[in-house]
Amino acid sequence: MDTINIEVVDLQWEEGCNIIVGQSHFIKTVEDLGEILNCSVPGIQYGLAFCESSGPCLIRTEGNDEKLIEQAVTCAQRVGAGHSFFIIIRNAFPINVLNQIKSCQEVARIFCATANPLQILCAETQIGRAIVGVVDGFSPKGVEKEADKRDRKELLRKFKYKF
Repeated sequence: MDTINIEVVDLQWEEGCNIIVGQSHFIKTVEDLGEILNCSVPGIQYGLAFCESSGPCLIRTEGNDEKLIEQAVTCAQRVGAGHSFFIIIRNAFPINVLNQIKSCQEVARIFCATANPLQILCAETQIGRAIVGVVDGFSPKGVEKEADKRDRKELLRKFKYKF
């Protein structure tokens, strides 16, 4: 009889950065995602770690910032799920790169893109580990009121996502 263990894995990265966690199906993902990130936002800094799930089963890396690469590797090591990838970005927001990442032919899914506290729900079987879900930030504390709506709209305009 097969067994499964579920573990909650807390991920951490540098404050002021965002993380994108996803799943892919091929080692080519590392270079393709690196090209996407380099070409999407001038000045983006990033670290990428990809958990290879066959052959030598190495954590493959790309990036243009050693500190962010190290943080992405630490996330990949903690989760240890085959074909998962972890991208930590600075000087850009996920909204700037998500469509391009989702269009990458090897990317099977995006689990999250966030700057919030993040927990990865991992399942482990006899052959390996998998990401079965994420806990992205905190639960709601109420429903927004008019002042909260104004604050939200001001924030979007501050970031220049709305005019």
